This record gives sequence, structure tokens and C-alpha cells, in this order.
Amino acid sequence: MSDEPPRQCKARRGFSVFYKGKTLLSLIDPIAQGERVAKAVPLGGGILYFCPSPLYGYGIEWLLNHVSPDSALLCVELDEKLRALSRKAMEDLLKKNPALGLVSGSGDPAQLCGWVQNTWGSRRFRRIEILRLSGGWQLYEEQYANLADALRRDIAIDWGNAMTLVKMGRRYIRNAIRNLALVPQTSALRDSILGASPVLVLGAGPSLDGVLEGLHRCWGAALAENARPFKIIGVDTCLQPLKDWNIKPDLVVALESQHWNLRDFIGMGSWEIPLAMDLSALPATREVLGGHPWLFATPWTRLRLFKRLASAGLLPETFPPLGSVGLTAVALARRLSTGPIIIGGLDFAFTVDRFHARSTPGHREGLQRQTRFKSILMAEAAFRPGTGVARSKAGLSQRTDPAMKTYRDLFEQEFAQDPRIHDIIGLGLPLGLRSLSLEEALAVLGKGLPRGSTRVLKLRHKWEAPIAAAVDAFICRERDALMLLRDILIGTSSQDPEILEVLLDEGDYLWAHFPECAGAGGRRPSATDLSFLKRVRIEIDPLIKLFDLTLQEVRSYPSIRSTLEQDKIAKEVYP
Repeated sequence: MSDEPPRQCKARRGFSVFYKGKTLLSLIDPIAQGERVAKAVPLGGGILYFCPSPLYGYGIEWLLNHVSPDSALLCVELDEKLRALSRKAMEDLLKKNPALGLVSGSGDPAQLCGWVQNTWGSRRFRRIEILRLSGGWQLYEEQYANLADALRRDIAIDWGNAMTLVKMGRRYIRNAIRNLALVPQTSALRDSILGASPVLVLGAGPSLDGVLEGLHRCWGAALAENARPFKIIGVDTCLQPLKDWNIKPDLVVALESQHWNLRDFIGMGSWEIPLAMDLSALPATREVLGGHPWLFATPWTRLRLFKRLASAGLLPETFPPLGSVGLTAVALARRLSTGPIIIGGLDFAFTVDRFHARSTPGHREGLQRQTRFKSILMAEAAFRPGTGVARSKAGLSQRTDPAMKTYRDLFEQEFAQDPRIHDIIGLGLPLGLRSLSLEEALAVLGKGLPRGSTRVLKLRHKWEAPIAAAVDAFICRERDALMLLRDILIGTSSQDPEILEVLLDEGDYLWAHFPECAGAGGRRPSATDLSFLKRVRIEIDPLIKLFDLTLQEVRSYPSIRSTLEQDKIAKEVYP
């Protein structure tokens, strides 16, 4: 029965299909049936209609004639033997309707979400509507449901990123401009620099306490730097708990663009630990933990500035913009090591009395505020609207909120398919990974390579004069382009429409965070839009000042000054 091909059956109008013991379309009038289903779905703007197993596509043409221009219809066929039938029946519709897509494959949610993004662009759709035109969806009911859920999550994340861009985009680009001064003095995070060492990635959730206690019980004094068979990569917020247990991590990851995370480094002046810092992180972060961080980039949106940096060889190692320092730490571990990765403290959940592990700044603040009249219990925060109860990996009830669940879903989407990654069972939401008991996780970490057999991450204090010269030239070009755009907008330079269009496109970091641009996937209003041009004008002067400050910092090093002076002399002698 399983090898039986689909059998076409003639109906009063159109055709039906008999396959795997099921009649997938009406035997009387499948065309009318498809049109009834199409007419029953809601119409509106920004809708992605998800059609599992469309077969002959009855009803699709009617729907395409009535949907709004910013909607689209995605047909997915998972059955290998039904794919050819659908593609042949819908061939003409696919050619003349760019709003119609037909995807056939293994049912990988990430691939499908990527196909939708590449085909129709980001932030085009606001919601999903299911369109079941045949009974074929019942053959792979769970897989189709997973694909629809993945599309919903992807759309939600995409719009969440747009809101983040509106709120934080200006700060991101300003931080990035100031952090360009670090490019000449930071070494690259090379792939597999840790070899096959097992890596323990630590977040700062409540479950971190049990993990640290288990580590200390198992290894004790051997947890000192470079005296253990595994590496530790921790987020910045878990630094104080690590220090309390005298556990020195091999790498700390900082992502925060605001000042909140500076309190994570209070009292850490004596610790010189390699710090991996995002290009858009708060510039003051560079001064902590020895003052010479590694720099990486998580491009928060598509900007031509990133392409120009890459072309100049100045863009740091890039990682996907995951929004969470914990997720970014896992991405770094996967890049730096080829060995097993164990995760602890990434909970995406909280208890009534704790959002983070003991000794973290937030937990200490709660203890300091506790009085006879104020409890350490955070009932107002734990039971605020939107929060709810979720089941932990250990089967216990914990509280979580929509933002944390979104990060958990993103974690599963990004990392659940990697067999090297495991998490530790206990508190925290399930991550879609194989969970190990604490004893099993410690056993995996204990099977690492002997001491001294892997390279150690070390701070580097070398200033690269050629790279500094390249940064200097890059900043000068960007600043000159901004000054020319400013002159055109204030009328002191001739307004050539073509030059204005080019300058606005190349300076997309000026307006990418505008609400109408962030919501349109980076598309800007016309250069004739006076309101848009006025807001662009306001953005220019602060960025010119930041470029000047960065340029001044880069030129403050003797090596770069001498290089620039030699170039100047060379140009005068050999014009």
C-alpha cells in the first residue's frame, strides 16, 4: 500500500486523488469545494496563507484575485509522490503570480522560513492563515503543523526585531562607530581555536547555582585557570557567582548596548579574562577585564555600512543576531570548539524570588532592598500580565514570559539540530536538546583533553598600524559622505537628485531605525519626502562627532601617526 502511486479519479468537475487509502479531494465537485474553502478564509493585509498539500490547487486562483497586494500564498507539499502532481497542475499559476509559491522538501522549518524571507522579503507578513484545500495535510499532520508554527514564530521574531530596531537602532550604530577604534587592537576569534576541548556554556539563570556547586564538588581546586580538562564560556552576568566559587572562565561574552551590564563587572578589576564584545556593545565595556577585548559583530539589520566594512577587511567575525547574550555564547562556543558543548544556567524561566542565580547584581539588589516591610519575593514582576506557568526540564512548574519563550524557541531553532550540544536537566525550560543529569554532564566534561594539550585564550596587546591606517581611511570616507549629505540638505551644496539618492542609500544607518523603515524591511521613503529628509538631517551631526572622536582615538597611537605622516610625505613627493 505504501508504494502505491497517487491515483487520479474523474469527478463531475475536475479530478480527485486516491492515495494511501484516502480520498484527498471531493469525488463530486472538488473545484467548488476548493473555492468554498478559499472564500471562507479571512482577507486582509500582510497575510501569509499557508496551504499544506495543495494538489491541483483548486480555489487558489480565486484567492489570488482577491487578496491584498502585500499578502501571499505559500503552498507546501511534503509527500514525494504528490509533488510532481502539484507542480504540473499549478505550473501556469506559478509563472504569472509572484505572490504564489510552491515549496517541496523534507519539511525543515529553518529552510522554509529562509525561503519565505528570500522570496518575499522580511516584515512583509503580519500573521499566518491556514488554507486546507485538500485532505493531503492529514498524511503529514504533525509536520505541517510544525511548519506553520515555525512560520508564526519567525514572523513574530521578525517584527520583534523591528521593534527592537526602532528602540535601539540609533544606540547600536553610535556604539559601533565608537568601537571601530578597537578593530586595530583586537585579534580575530578564529574557528576551532579551542580544538576538541569540551566547552561548558554558562548563563545566569537560577539553575546556575546547582551547576557551580556540582563543578566545585567534582573538581574543587582544579577549577583554577588552565587546570581543568574543559573550557568555560560565561555570559557577563554570571561573573560574580563564578568568582564566589573561585572558578575563572576562559571567555566572557558581553552584548548589552546600554549601561546596565557594567554592574556585572564591579569588583572584577583583578581578573584579566578574555572578553568577547559585540561591535554594538556599550563602548565602556572595553575597559573591563583587562581592557583588550575580542570584537565580534552581530549585524542587527541589513546595512550597506557592514558591506563596506567587510570590503575593507575591517568587519569583525560575524554571528547571527540572536538578541540574547546566552544564545550568542552558545554560537561562540560552537565556532571556537569542535568538542561537546554542555549548557547550564540558560533557563528562560524564573521563580517568584529569583530571576537570576545567587550573587548576580539583580539578586544582590533584591537582598539589599529587603526589609521587614519589603519581601524578597517579586510577586509584582513574577505575576505581571503576560507571564505564565511552564513545565521545566525536570517536570517542575516555573514561571516565564513571552520574551523568554521567544528566546527559547529561537534557541531550539538555531541549535537543536546540533548533536554536540546538550543541556543539564533541572530548572529551566526544555531547549529541544538531549538533557543530561548533572553527573552525566560532569562526566562528559571530565573526558576532555589533558591539561596543556589545547591552546589557551590569551589577551593580546598589539596595535596593528596597517589596520589602524585602514580604519582611519574608512572613517574619513564615511565622515566626508555625511558632510556632503548635510551640505546638500541644508542647501550649501548643489542638490543633484542622483547624488542625493546615492548618499541616502549608502547612509542607510541614518534612517534604518525610523519606524516606517524598520517596519518595511529597510526600505526608505522617497528622497522627495520632506519629513523624512528633515529627520535624516537631525541624525547627521551626532554621527559626524562620533566619527571625529573615533578618528582622534585611532590617531592617538604613535604608530598610526607615523604611518599617516609617511603617507602624507609620500603624496607630496610623488603626487
